[in-house]
Amino acid sequence: MAIKAADVAKLRKMTGAGMMDCKKALAETNGDFDEAIDLLRKKGQKIANKRADREATEGAVLAKASSDNKYAAILVLNCETDFVAKNEDFVGFAQKILDLAVENKAESMDAVNGLMIDNKPVSEVITNQVGVVGEKLDFSYFETLTSEDVATYIHPGNKLASIAGFNKAVNSDIKKDIVMQIAAMAPVSIDTSDVPQSVIDKEIEIGTEQAIQEGKPADLAEKIAKGKLNKFFKESTLLNQQFVKDSKTTIGDHLKKADKNLSVTVFKRFTLNA
Repeated sequence: MAIKAADVAKLRKMTGAGMMDCKKALAETNGDFDEAIDLLRKKGQKIANKRADREATEGAVLAKASSDNKYAAILVLNCETDFVAKNEDFVGFAQKILDLAVENKAESMDAVNGLMIDNKPVSEVITNQVGVVGEKLDFSYFETLTSEDVATYIHPGNKLASIAGFNKAVNSDIKKDIVMQIAAMAPVSIDTSDVPQSVIDKEIEIGTEQAIQEGKPADLAEKIAKGKLNKFFKESTLLNQQFVKDSKTTIGDHLKKADKNLSVTVFKRFTLNA
């Protein structure tokens, strides 16, 4: 049967699939829209399976806070090429999922996958979108935090994002300073007391090996490595890091200057292709 251009346009609007894909789907289903949609969905599934062994290493890293500023999330949707990652439609699709997740204050990736978009679960919508984009898509990361006040930052290009929580309401300038510091300097913890023992052990191991390579005896090498921990703490714990906007002060001092009772309670950071 002859396929009308108006029907093709209608199906494209309904599904987001390409014009030629819509035309072929309508032709194969004799103009039945429901069957055509099913066919396009199957095509999306087929493409997803076909590309299962492909590396989806590009993508969009996005962050958003809830309207009450007590919840924040980072979401990562991967694709195969930087060309798609920079596409406004792809970024908009990832943003749509994040908006839904934040609106519902989802607590896990499974919870997000189960949320509904146009009466379909997010997991299915992502699979269907593979047929539109023509690349493997992978919803690979979702982290959240809750606190009395939260802040978010997305670095230009959508490859890096950070979120942070505070023990009380904070002015916007301080919030921006903190999340940008986290993005730029990648701290491992808030303060020295929060550094995981496994991280400390690894630093001592690396420092000891370096000292031995420099000719120091093993017992002295370990002492030297432990002595270097203070430098590690200053460089790698948020409150002890030099403030990127003012190297003469630390983040801890910057917070105290704003409010002596203000503290960071939690933070998350994600960078693509780190």
